Amino acid sequence: MDVILKKNLERNACLIRKGIIEGTFNAKSGHPGGSLSMTEIITYLYFKEMNIDPAEPLKADRDRFVLSKGHAAPALYSAMAHRGYFPVEELKTLRKVDSRLQGHPSMHYLPGVDISSGSLGQGISAACGMALGAKLKNDAFRVYTVLGDGEIEEGQVWEAAMYAAAKKLDNLVAFVDNNNLQIDGSVEEVNSPYPIPEKFAAFGWNVIEIDGHSFEEIENALENAKNCKGKPTAIVATTVKGKGVSFMENQVGWHGSAPNAEQYEIAMKELDKVLASLEG
Repeated sequence: MDVILKKNLERNACLIRKGIIEGTFNAKSGHPGGSLSMTEIITYLYFKEMNIDPAEPLKADRDRFVLSKGHAAPALYSAMAHRGYFPVEELKTLRKVDSRLQGHPSMHYLPGVDISSGSLGQGISAACGMALGAKLKNDAFRVYTVLGDGEIEEGQVWEAAMYAAAKKLDNLVAFVDNNNLQIDGSVEEVNSPYPIPEKFAAFGWNVIEIDGHSFEEIENALENAKNCKGKPTAIVATTVKGKGVSFMENQVGWHGSAPNAEQYEIAMKELDKVLASLEG
């Protein structure tokens, strides 16, 4: 990977993490843990991979993004804000009554959101529909979706997985954010979906396993996906819940808890220190 590109991606990832903390702190609610774990994935998609234009959010040939784990909206909103879809200052309005940034993404409120999501398991089905529509119309756009490892305990995910393979949706890429924690504990304790790669492979998918915090591995996986014909691609990304904020990392309690004022200051100082090292 180009050194300058990597540094720019790392900087944007840090800014996105700051936006996640800013939003959840001001909302006094939200889901920082799973937003922080998928930050590198959404950073790469929005700042490198996807054909998108914030000035024309509904352009016909844009790539589509579906946040199937819709509760991780703080990550999506922060990525969109830093990409130029709306002012970064608006992140402070997360979950306010009159805000465009509700607890789950809504295409009716915020231009650039391709589908309203949040009912777990349903986003990947919408992504399948988008990918099939592109195939039927001979459109070149690609569809990307992010699922949680707890979310894939939903049966609808596997119906969609079977359908995507049956329809040979090689324009569809599904990331699984495998941080191993969900609201009630570890995914193994709650309702183990393991082994995840083997399950997707059994359903007929091209499967790639990566470190979800490595931009190089994300880049290589997406190149593999583009070169794979006749199969959808599942990228199973090993991640850390709460990544980037020391006291949140691998702590299940941060699945759906917002930082208080003291925790906010600690988190922002940590992220500012990382940002300073990248800008130096």
